[in-house]
Amino acid sequence: MSNRLYRLGHFAARRPWVVIATWVAVALVVVGAASAFGKDLEDSMEVPGLDSQAAVDLLSAAGSASAGLTAQVVATPIDGVTFTESAPAREALADLQAGLAALPNVTDAPDPALSPDGRVALIRVQYPVLEELSVTDLENLKTFGEEAGVGSALQIEMGGDLFFSFEEAPTGIGEMIGLMAAVVVLLVAFGSVIAMGLPIGMALVGLALGITSMGLVTYLIDIPSWAPQMASMIGLGVGIDYALFLVTRHREFLAEGLDVAESVGRAVATAGKAVIFAGGTVVIAILGLAVAGLPFMTAAGVATSVVVGIMVIGSVTLLPALLGLAGHRINGFRKKSPSTTVGSGWRRWGEHVSRNAWVYAIGVTVSLLALTAPVLSLQLGFPDEGTLPETRTERRAYDLVAAGFGPGINGPLLIAVDISEDVSVVGPLVNAITRDEGVAAVAPASVDPVAGVATLVAFPTSSPQDAATVETIERLRAEVFPAVLGGTSATAHVGGATASFSDIGGQVKDRLPLFIAAVIALSFLLLVVLFRSILVPLKAAILNLLSIGAAYGVLVMVFQWGWGKDLIGLEATVPVISFIPMFMFAVLFGLSMDYEVFLLSRVREEYLATGDNQGAVIRGISSTARVITSAALIMISVFLGFVLGDDPAIKMMGLGLATAIFIDATVVRMVLVPATMKLMGDANWWLPAWLDRLLPTIDIDGAPVTVEVDEPELVRVS
Repeated sequence: MSNRLYRLGHFAARRPWVVIATWVAVALVVVGAASAFGKDLEDSMEVPGLDSQAAVDLLSAAGSASAGLTAQVVATPIDGVTFTESAPAREALADLQAGLAALPNVTDAPDPALSPDGRVALIRVQYPVLEELSVTDLENLKTFGEEAGVGSALQIEMGGDLFFSFEEAPTGIGEMIGLMAAVVVLLVAFGSVIAMGLPIGMALVGLALGITSMGLVTYLIDIPSWAPQMASMIGLGVGIDYALFLVTRHREFLAEGLDVAESVGRAVATAGKAVIFAGGTVVIAILGLAVAGLPFMTAAGVATSVVVGIMVIGSVTLLPALLGLAGHRINGFRKKSPSTTVGSGWRRWGEHVSRNAWVYAIGVTVSLLALTAPVLSLQLGFPDEGTLPETRTERRAYDLVAAGFGPGINGPLLIAVDISEDVSVVGPLVNAITRDEGVAAVAPASVDPVAGVATLVAFPTSSPQDAATVETIERLRAEVFPAVLGGTSATAHVGGATASFSDIGGQVKDRLPLFIAAVIALSFLLLVVLFRSILVPLKAAILNLLSIGAAYGVLVMVFQWGWGKDLIGLEATVPVISFIPMFMFAVLFGLSMDYEVFLLSRVREEYLATGDNQGAVIRGISSTARVITSAALIMISVFLGFVLGDDPAIKMMGLGLATAIFIDATVVRMVLVPATMKLMGDANWWLPAWLDRLLPTIDIDGAPVTVEVDEPELVRVS
């Protein structure tokens, strides 16, 4: 593998325009194809096997309009009077209803429901199923609302399923702030504008290509509309990091007096191998999200994996070409690269930690466990429109409806009943649901005896994300339905957005332990093969759990408990979004493996050369600390940039990843790793002889390898 990578890097540096032209040609093809044939990204919460999905399937099979999407259009008189008191308000409301009914693809715009105080009118606009709609339908609705509000006697706000399915989160300045912070970190690390610009430029090119390609990937799998932001967050971080490792190694080789092409070739043969390994583990871990059995999560994993894969390919092809063009200007027009090995500062730190290993090992572990403790209160769910900023019409619509009708009106439960063989159960079932303590009201049943389906809409007494609403859903399924339908052939299923989100959260919670166990087992096996050790991989697995667990704890404290929520612009406390913990774990597994391999490969190299475990740990830290710290700062900067956005899901992912990277690259790598390795001594590198004979040998970055150059002689790369 080293030989092939060496040849690839050497060729790219000697023939940079060939490589760049190839990238340009591929980019033109992808961009052109996406522009001409790319499909729109769309959200779908369809999850086979869930009770909420069974409700949708039953209604869809019966051709019921209730199976489609809805939009809530809310109106209230501007002058503060009630609809019963104001004739102009009533006329404007009638015009509003008629206009909504005339919109393309609207199947029904029923008479408005008036709040008990007469101040709020709610029109539930019915649309067909998601597959028959597009973002154009949302744009038509929003445009109509804006035009209808001009000069009207009504304040008009909108929200509902249609917005959830097609409204894309606005692009804010967070990404730019993260990029600017990364620029500063790279300038400090390299002291060269060119050395700073190449990783940024390569990452932006890879990101643009990856995001553009999603319109084509949708032909294979439906990509959710929020996937580009998620992929951008991960792609920018790993792209800049991978380029950082390669540029750092290239400058080291230049400092040794090698010519540019030779230096690039050796950098790709060594650091490039670590990049491929790290990127491969990120991709494998993210694709492992399929374990959750949630199609939208699998699709987001595929989209992110495409971007990460492009970043890896760009790091070992496009970046070497750019390095070849830059030549020695990579060092800021200096003839030699400054040494990249950090000296006395990090060495003294390593010696200090080694002298106080027990204190640091116990103190840091206790601190991380304290940060992890809030996970015991983890509540998985989905934020509703009440968590959006007040600048969004969805939030204003949510608040008006909640004030006029009560909190449960924003999270109706759609109950589908199969009455194909017994129509008589509808009345008793409506009465039983109405009597439930968690139900405020039940709308009149819609019965279709020909299709054999009855549709009930129940309004809970609590808000969509309230734990009491989940309890109501579970009680209806476990107690109310069996009590009425037991002994009959009829069946009932609870659907709607609130029930769907609850079911998804439950499925993730059930499968998360299995997913974590699988990822930890994979990391353990990979590190056993790489470092020929049992204790080092075991320690790495435990430390990964500590750092990620602490990040989970921070999410609970900020998003559920509201600690410091105003600092990140969070409007209200929200449950931890159900897929975030699993997605975070998949991403952080790959990233932590990156830092783990980069640090431990140097430590193992020193240990094999000297046999001195403590000295090897200290020298390993002193030689890698600056690169790991710079890489972590870049990741943290990029991730924190996304915290400035409006979407709570993106905020949550950004803060969680930034926290975990900070803990992993500082507290874990620079404190716990040296402390525990000092305490374990030579046992770090113990491996049973029989297992050593069975394991394949994988040479990773840091170990000397032999590569062939164009001439017959062999060159040793270290």
